[in-house]
Amino acid sequence: MKILQLCYKPPYPPIDGGSMGMHSLTIGLLNNNHKVKVIAFNSYKHPCRVEDLPKDYVENTGFETIPIDLKANALDAIICLLKNKSYIAHRFFNKEMSNKLKNLLREEEFDFIQFESVFLASYIPIIKKYSNAKLVLRAPNVEHLIWERTAQNTKNPIKKLYIKHLATTLKDFELREINNFDGVYPVTKVDEDYFIQNGLNKPCKGVPVGIEKADIIDDQEVEENSIFHIGSMNWIPNEQGIKWFIDEVWDLAKAKTPELKAYFAGRAMPNWLLDLEKKDIFIYGEVPDSVRFMTSKNIMVTPLLSGSGIRIKIIEAMSIGKCVIATSIAAEGILYENEKNIVIANSPEEFALAIDKCLRDKEFSAIIGRNAYQLIKEKYNTNSIANELVDLYTEL
Repeated sequence: MKILQLCYKPPYPPIDGGSMGMHSLTIGLLNNNHKVKVIAFNSYKHPCRVEDLPKDYVENTGFETIPIDLKANALDAIICLLKNKSYIAHRFFNKEMSNKLKNLLREEEFDFIQFESVFLASYIPIIKKYSNAKLVLRAPNVEHLIWERTAQNTKNPIKKLYIKHLATTLKDFELREINNFDGVYPVTKVDEDYFIQNGLNKPCKGVPVGIEKADIIDDQEVEENSIFHIGSMNWIPNEQGIKWFIDEVWDLAKAKTPELKAYFAGRAMPNWLLDLEKKDIFIYGEVPDSVRFMTSKNIMVTPLLSGSGIRIKIIEAMSIGKCVIATSIAAEGILYENEKNIVIANSPEEFALAIDKCLRDKEFSAIIGRNAYQLIKEKYNTNSIANELVDLYTEL
């Protein structure tokens, strides 16, 4: 099978959850002897130099990037506002990408063209003009739900109003465009149900994200009474969740566990966090080795208040046997059982209690971690998930 994989950002290097999800599927398809061509947008938010990537990866995928300017443009935003169009989706339409697809599809035939985001749906008319391939959406999220939930947790009334508008126009775009694909394969059953209940009339099934098995670092010393979070901070739900945790949870948790220390790592760390002066809270930027960073701490916390899809950084932490404390929204889509392979906490009080319990009851947190490792090993295997998707594609 020959597949063209269209990515809204570079899947390699796999440095955040989104890129890890796309990359793991690329590897799974290649491992199962399918041919994959990868084209990705390259922006200031997710810069990538092809010449710096491993030669075998570039050769095996024919990897190419197309530059795109994703910086906020006031004029474009106003035009979209007046026309009641989705500004979020509009930003991803790019003439160079259009020309690239036109020329590529004139020269090569593909069995499937896999869109890694509904934001790329604007290219469907061009692709259909030059290709007979089946078009499939590998939806990482229900995108408009992220914005709806972000608006709910935004306090500034003017900002809240505009984010609501962005959510509404994106919802119109997303629920209209999903029916222009031949098949839609979100990463969770929750998102599958949502799409079907909201008008999707094409084949749809939730298929989770696979993850390549991380090397467990046995020689890493684990710091006692430590918690951590890792995630890209240019994703609004991450920044919003960490702010809530520091403002609402930290003092409660610290009162219960005075020796507690917290470590926050991730790309694009905002200045308000870098400048934070709070005892026993340590702020990092992007860490060179996420697995080594996670291995060096006790408990992962993921306090998301908004979002959709699946949090791959949680899956990565679970895959190395870490005990994770997360909100229901953060854990949404993962095949978890509360207090068996993850700990769910939704209020500041619940979070503080969970942190205290997991740090003091080492056997409890160790069992959670072992069960988490087993869950990921059984249900999130990269090659098995790629095979499942290929079977679904074949049915089309």
